Amino acid sequence: MEQIPADCELLILIGGNSWQIKNSVLKQLLQDRLKNNKFVGAICGAVDYLAKNGLLTNFKHTGNAQYLWKDFDQYQNKSDFLEEQTVRDHNLVTANGTAPLEFTKQVLKMIKFKNSEQIDKDIYLYEFGFYQYCQKYGNPYA
Repeated sequence: MEQIPADCELLILIGGNSWQIKNSVLKQLLQDRLKNNKFVGAICGAVDYLAKNGLLTNFKHTGNAQYLWKDFDQYQNKSDFLEEQTVRDHNLVTANGTAPLEFTKQVLKMIKFKNSEQIDKDIYLYEFGFYQYCQKYGNPYA
């Protein structure tokens, strides 16, 4: 945690099964970031961590499956769960584990990395491959 700069623009929480942790420093860092409108992205098991620690309150969100959180006492806003691949709400992007490209697209749009149209094109390249990209948008190297 000490290695995360306080002024970083974006904090990405990667997925996986290692989120069954209790870490008050991490929880406080995330609470502060979300409260202060700093960008956070969470995918797969990382969203479970947010739910377990009550950090999804006041945010529309998604995740692997809401039933996985049924025993999480701090998860209070069940009606804000959307059955979508990704959800972007304010300064938070959440995604289920099968949505890495859509997650990347929504995070890039959230931080305004490029204009929305260019981000869509870039992600299309990785989703459908170079030749289908060329058919749709033309060869970027020609």
